[in-house]
Amino acid sequence: MEELKGNMDKVLVLCDDRWHPAEVVEKGLASLAGEDYQFDIITNAKEILTPEKLSGYQLILCSKNNNVSADNTEPWFEEGVTKVGPKELKKFVENGGTFAAIHSGVAFSEKSWGQEKKFWTPCMEYVDFVGCLFHGHPKRCPVHVHVTNPSHPLMKGVEDFTEWDEHYQIDVIANDTQILMETSSEPGGTRPAGYVRTMGKGKVIVLTPGHTLDVWSNENFQRILKNILNCNMEDKTLNRVREA
Repeated sequence: MEELKGNMDKVLVLCDDRWHPAEVVEKGLASLAGEDYQFDIITNAKEILTPEKLSGYQLILCSKNNNVSADNTEPWFEEGVTKVGPKELKKFVENGGTFAAIHSGVAFSEKSWGQEKKFWTPCMEYVDFVGCLFHGHPKRCPVHVHVTNPSHPLMKGVEDFTEWDEHYQIDVIANDTQILMETSSEPGGTRPAGYVRTMGKGKVIVLTPGHTLDVWSNENFQRILKNILNCNMEDKTLNRVREA
């Protein structure tokens, strides 16, 4: 991956779909931007994202389902058209990158909203890549986030919290994950809500909370994001030492 200029880390942010406007993610990341991090936000990944562009980053934050954008609900992943799909994202991670799928970043489908059926058809290449299967969510409600692995670096300084959110229902299908946290709600029960898995030289991180700005602004969710950013900087430094 190309050397970043100066001391600033560039972070690629993929966001914006029919039910999850880019504005929430942009405002949620605003307080983290500054001298250390530059967030490059892409809303139309189908038309803009290329393997060459990926090479300029060490970290991707994906809070976007399989919509081209909020205004275009055609699928982002289209065989023979899309230059960056699950295969390219997997290669990015295997080569040492970090891919963090946040909230709608785990809610993928081959067709965003079927004309005949109002339910998701999973994009299995992406499901296998992130390591979980999305089953939907009840109506927004108070969702309690419980840290189950407080000793993990990604959970450093993070305490349990409760926010009004969509309670994502996922099944973890990968067998190489470290579960970091779980969520619970009255209508949704208790579900896994965060984990990390190693893939080649890199890692995949999954966080299911994050529909509302209240979640993104919560000090503990902000701490998780900071930990992801900080761990990425440490990984990049370690990779440079290994290559020296």
